[in-house]
Amino acid sequence: MKDDLRAFPTFDDAEVYRGMTLRDYFAAAALQGLIANKRHIGIDCVTMSNWAYAVANAMLIEREKKVNK
Repeated sequence: MKDDLRAFPTFDDAEVYRGMTLRDYFAAAALQGLIANKRHIGIDCVTMSNWAYAVANAMLIEREKKVNK
């Protein structure tokens, strides 16, 4: 799994601004959903962060399968 893909790279004549990783972007999106779900009230932040990165990793694996078809 490629873990250095960037979510929002930008380029100009002199430099590349790498932006956040795609994994971090996916994890942030997953974490928003987890936090918004009222069933998760009371679950500690570390656990929810671990869940979010597990979802992000799964998304990257599935993305790679689709890209490499």
